[in-house]
Amino acid sequence: MEDKPGVLTRVASLFRRRGFNIQSLAVGHSEQPGLSRMTIVVSGDSAVVEQIRKQLDKLINVIRVSDITGEHIVARELSLIKVKATTSTRNEIMQIVDVFRANVVDVGSDSLTVEVTGDENKVNSLFELLRSFGIKELARTGTVALTRGGIS
Repeated sequence: MEDKPGVLTRVASLFRRRGFNIQSLAVGHSEQPGLSRMTIVVSGDSAVVEQIRKQLDKLINVIRVSDITGEHIVARELSLIKVKATTSTRNEIMQIVDVFRANVVDVGSDSLTVEVTGDENKVNSLFELLRSFGIKELARTGTVALTRGGIS
């Protein structure tokens, strides 16, 4: 899509008007100057997905729409999780974080902020394990995805 003001609003309005729920939405600059890539995760059968694709294709600032549902993809999500931490729980939290190959990015007197990147299941699993310590804050990016490269 073109990297212009109002494009995201038009896309979100299209979903609202049609009654589709967006499960995840991520937008950022692409490899081409002046273009952004938007990754939208929706649930529905193939007819619903095809209808959404056709509607998005009609938007003026949308350059190309690709349904990568059946493709081999690399998909990731980033999450920051601020967890309550005491002197006695800090080591246990850090061991769990290490198992998930996540990183502690901030240490406070009563909390640790953890950064985790991976597929949705990995992020959800870490969140569930840390929940018992007490989650103070959570921020998630939504899924970003690309099709896998071919074998050369």
